[in-house]
Amino acid sequence: MSPETHAQLASFIWSICNLLRGPYKRNEYRKVILPLTVLKRFDSVLAPTKAKALAAFETVKDKSENIVKATLCNVTGVEFYNISKLDFARLLDDPNNIALNLNSYISAFSPNVREIMERFKFGEQVAQMQAKNLLYEVIKSFNTIDLSLQRVDNMQMGYVFEELIRIGAEQANEEAGEHFTPREVIKLMVNLLLTDEGDLTTSHIVKTIYDPACGTGGMLSTAESHIRALNQEASPHLFGQDWNDESYAVCKADMLIKGENADNIRMGDIFTEDRFPHDTFDYMLANPPFGVSWKQQEKAIGKEHESRGYEGRFGAGLPRINDGALLFLQHMLSKMRRPEQGGSRIGIVFNGSPLFTGDAGSGESEIRRWIIENDWLEAVVALPDQLFYNTGIFTYIWVLTNRKMPHRKGKIQLLDARSFFVKMRKSLGNKRNEIADGENGRPDQIAEIVRLYGAFRDGECSRIFANEDFGYAKITVERPLRLNFQASPERLARLEQERGFQALAGSAKKDPAARALEIQAGQARQQAIRDALGRLDPAKLYLDRKQFKKDLKAACAGMSPQLAQAELKPILAALGERDEAAAICMDAKGAPEPDSSLRDTESVPLKESIQDYFRREVLPHVPDAWIDESKTRIGYEIPLTRHFYKYTPPRPLAEIEAEIKTLEREIMAMLGEGAA
Repeated sequence: MSPETHAQLASFIWSICNLLRGPYKRNEYRKVILPLTVLKRFDSVLAPTKAKALAAFETVKDKSENIVKATLCNVTGVEFYNISKLDFARLLDDPNNIALNLNSYISAFSPNVREIMERFKFGEQVAQMQAKNLLYEVIKSFNTIDLSLQRVDNMQMGYVFEELIRIGAEQANEEAGEHFTPREVIKLMVNLLLTDEGDLTTSHIVKTIYDPACGTGGMLSTAESHIRALNQEASPHLFGQDWNDESYAVCKADMLIKGENADNIRMGDIFTEDRFPHDTFDYMLANPPFGVSWKQQEKAIGKEHESRGYEGRFGAGLPRINDGALLFLQHMLSKMRRPEQGGSRIGIVFNGSPLFTGDAGSGESEIRRWIIENDWLEAVVALPDQLFYNTGIFTYIWVLTNRKMPHRKGKIQLLDARSFFVKMRKSLGNKRNEIADGENGRPDQIAEIVRLYGAFRDGECSRIFANEDFGYAKITVERPLRLNFQASPERLARLEQERGFQALAGSAKKDPAARALEIQAGQARQQAIRDALGRLDPAKLYLDRKQFKKDLKAACAGMSPQLAQAELKPILAALGERDEAAAICMDAKGAPEPDSSLRDTESVPLKESIQDYFRREVLPHVPDAWIDESKTRIGYEIPLTRHFYKYTPPRPLAEIEAEIKTLEREIMAMLGEGAA
């Protein structure tokens, strides 16, 4: 069956949607078409063994479910069965009870098919179609379609079903981006991931492919097709997990339809319920949701991070709560095979945030640092904007592996493919661009991007960097605190607003009498401090804190008890002001105290000496500065767009002036015509 025939059959099946118009919105058609296509396919596949399966069931119906499954699947030759005497044709014999009989027929399937129908919530659609008098005609139309193995083999049926998935996703484009990655993006990812994989042509090679956010299974299917195109004898095994009911149902149905092991598609949230806790994989692909909060899973993720560290999945760090993208990547990295076992390759789609969000020492930066210092990041490809259905933003493919080729070790390749697109004739939601794949006479932009990736050379759209180029040391530059002091009326008035001074006349006691006594004593203490400060010369300006404190101590000599540190602090805050001409304030150890208002930070490339940078870039401007080495943090970021920035000079002033004068003449002419 040719691709054109696949599309024709899918189009014919989708044409049944004409019966649904009115009661169903266009974006709801898939809720009927996809599950009924699954049922009709399974009905057609089981037809030749129907009688034998029913007879075999009579011999094991009192046995355990495992024995029933093993016996009946042995008869049917596939991983599912049905023990009802009904089929699509017999459903039409009783129009008055078609809804009841259809539900009974579905409930007679093996548990794996029943689960798919439950996740589709197909019972709700049966009830709705019956209520609108549509069910009989829809079943009748599906019964005219021949989906037997003799007419459509498993691979061909997979193509047909995936075409239906695509049509349904495009017609529901306002939500498609949550579950559907554009075909050309998947094709590009798979080509980047599998290029130069020489062992794929080995006879009967077995490869495992995993997608932790598998959605409807597009990435898994495309990877499988690519491998089989290279080697018909290859054996790709597909694994996936998703927690959206409908997407999971579609993906699992697709696997069953194609004769794959559908039990390898599992339901659940990977962050709280990893359904492949002990598995590793050869290849991994994912398009996790962009900018999705992980607040709901925070407790489980935090517990694993704290208790298991690098023995778990999230040892490198936790990103900010409103974007869990890097959690997906850490999860995938935890499932890499060891290099001595062949290693793994990973492709993942991100928005721009994971490239640079997070300062040095933050969760995001620490995750990037862990990845880059382990030499796992191989390439980042910047894609055009307006590629996805639910967002117009720029996106990026990260390629990672723990078995880099020798010439790539210690290197990271950045590819700028933002200009590799063609405009779509008709937009789908936010999707207005697509990367051409050479079909229908268009350029093969996917092949060109893959060629640039494989060439691994510097050029207009490709840059090669050392891992260390993306690292930096964030240093904290301190400058000394310089204060003058004066007991002037204006500064003494500020003392009354200092919280530490106000707190002296406060009380936390609940007993009214005790509270009143404590407040009274505090007020007396406040007055004693005022009196002591009044003995200082209000006109004298101190340029040395040490001398001021000495005179202050003398002024407070008569106080009992002596001035406490908690009382001294608000006095110094109220009577002191920053003054570049003042002496440096020293701490108890004789070291300069830093002025927090003058504190600054500098990012020093890892390849450069911090001291050399400091002497060259900082000291010439602020000679009294120093580095607080206790605050130095190592950070990593990937400023991809900066490396491909092209300066565009402003237009000449004469050209702009001439254009303005032309516009002025046109406006005056228009005003003259209006007046006439």
